[in-house]
Amino acid sequence: MATIMNFIEQHIREEVLCLIWLLYFWELYISLRQRHLMQKLVDLPESLDSIMPKDIYTSTRLYALDKNSFSIIKNLFSTVLTTVLISMNAFFYIWERGIGLAEKIGIDKSNEMFTSTLCMLIINAFTTLVYFPFEVYHTFVLEEKHGFNKQTALFFVKDQAKMFVVTQVITLPLICGIIWIVQHGGDYFFMYLWLFTTVISLFMLVIYPEVIAPLFDKYSPLPEGELRKNIEALALSLDFPLYKLYVVEGSVRSSHSNAYMYGFYKHKRIVLFDTLLKEYYKPDEKDNFKVKGCETNEVLAVLAHELGHWKFSHTLKGFIASQLMLMVNFVVFAKLFRYRPMYSAFGFMDKQPILIGLIIVMMYILMPLNTLMAFLLTVNARKYEFQADKFAKTLGRAESLKRALITLQKDNLGYPLFDKLYSGWHHSHPPLLERLEALNKED
Repeated sequence: MATIMNFIEQHIREEVLCLIWLLYFWELYISLRQRHLMQKLVDLPESLDSIMPKDIYTSTRLYALDKNSFSIIKNLFSTVLTTVLISMNAFFYIWERGIGLAEKIGIDKSNEMFTSTLCMLIINAFTTLVYFPFEVYHTFVLEEKHGFNKQTALFFVKDQAKMFVVTQVITLPLICGIIWIVQHGGDYFFMYLWLFTTVISLFMLVIYPEVIAPLFDKYSPLPEGELRKNIEALALSLDFPLYKLYVVEGSVRSSHSNAYMYGFYKHKRIVLFDTLLKEYYKPDEKDNFKVKGCETNEVLAVLAHELGHWKFSHTLKGFIASQLMLMVNFVVFAKLFRYRPMYSAFGFMDKQPILIGLIIVMMYILMPLNTLMAFLLTVNARKYEFQADKFAKTLGRAESLKRALITLQKDNLGYPLFDKLYSGWHHSHPPLLERLEALNKED
């Protein structure tokens, strides 16, 4: 019997490691396909003649190649690290360190809720420290090299420290709630667990932009003027319940640009990055003093696109889909969380910690299913982007939206050409040429 159990345990571990490496090689394969395409297209293709000049194309290509190299190296490091940690039963030793830490600070080590919290704290601290060099390289080498980074070293360190603290403040109480529900929820704990995480997700949608985001960036009301007047008129014409209109000072962090909206029912907010607004953003020497951002009509076209997402309830549909994915994960966890060989495969011979079981199921056992579901959500998101573009077109903003898309592509040095397999797997937003083609089509 012991021999059979050892075989099952070893089999589980081998299958998990096999899945991890299969996913890595798949990502590597499609990344190399994209890299080959970029290396081959050195000269400006004819399809981009009317979109960007040769010097901008060269910059986007070099930036994309550098990001591609960074991604390949980081993914390899992550896969090797995960393999080593699983092979060395790292979860077991981290759990033991959590118990030891609980004893040192006077907490009953038999209290799984608090022990799990300390274990998660150790995991988060380890992950942050291990990947910190990659964050430094990405910000101060890759982004700096291509003129996007605006952070000083002190700003970066403070930002990372705040991010770590805020993550723990959110994550650790959530872990306590999850452990308590599993312990006291009975046979249908997975249903209560899903309801709990859904409520927390909705709560975070409210509290993040109001409380957490301002800890990192400065938000100010959009000043009175032509742009504000036109945005309010656009919202009114569509019965969009615009509650507040903000500009976020994203330029202190990066010269990348963005816009988004959030809020429930009749309390909708629109947030514009200052780097999106030509009249607002002042380029510096890192931008080579090149004028960036969109004109008023282009900003309105971008917002018309975003209002299309609201009109078709894309955010709500995406939220429901993600919650269904979570429910599937919890149901499978409920079936497996007392399966001893699963824990033994990761070094737990006489213990079955709830937190560890949840991590194993959601991160490793369900990796194929979650990867497939994430891909289907990506495919669906692309459909939503085309719908939102078409909505902006019905408002008579097709030409302005095309100009805005081209401007944002150039300002963000977005490489516009993609291998179909790479794009289909990674891009929730269709590539520029596909969006322009769709906007040019007759209805």
